[in-house]
Amino acid sequence: MPAALRGLIVSIQPGADSLLNRPEIVALLAQVAVANGACGVRIEGAERIAAVRRAVDVPIVGLIKRAYPGFEPYITVTAADIAEVAGAGADVIAFDATARARPAGFTVAAAVAAIRALGAFPMADCATAAEMTAAAAAGAAIVATTLCGYTAGTRGAALPAIELLRSVEANGALRVVEGGVASPDDVRRAFAAGADAVVAGTAFDVDARVRLFAQAATRERA
Repeated sequence: MPAALRGLIVSIQPGADSLLNRPEIVALLAQVAVANGACGVRIEGAERIAAVRRAVDVPIVGLIKRAYPGFEPYITVTAADIAEVAGAGADVIAFDATARARPAGFTVAAAVAAIRALGAFPMADCATAAEMTAAAAAGAAIVATTLCGYTAGTRGAALPAIELLRSVEANGALRVVEGGVASPDDVRRAFAAGADAVVAGTAFDVDARVRLFAQAATRERA
């Protein structure tokens, strides 16, 4: 399955207040992404994952975003989160694989084992080269730069984190650039640096793009 994800993965995660944030619309957007060349989609939330599973045949990278008081990680943090994502139909389960503490001492290795036990492939969302290497050693099928720039030690890092990916030996895991991918040139640079896949999402955010153009129009009228 991971080999099928060599290419562009489109992340479709409308904001909570977006009119697009309905399972049937997320599923339609996933179909649009696949029809235009995406090799996979990244989807948050069990209801949306299930809707997308009914709509497309490409691999789904699934995740749950859920805050746990007293802990920083929020991407598929616990065994219960993993079970929820797997039950919704995700082929790949993305989880926070940073060195930060998780509830009940749940480790990266434990997350990898729980995901594989449910027949899915683990995608480690990391912030540093050390985390990516450690996740691959623990059995993650995919290691990604997703959280670079979002942890205390990496805030302010240049994105997309192409140099980070270039520095990582992944021990057979697919290497993915995710975060800050804003243009086709970013995609080309990531693959030139050795990426197996690239995740882009914000670049396709209809709400954000329309707001950007509308704000420009407002300033022009002023």
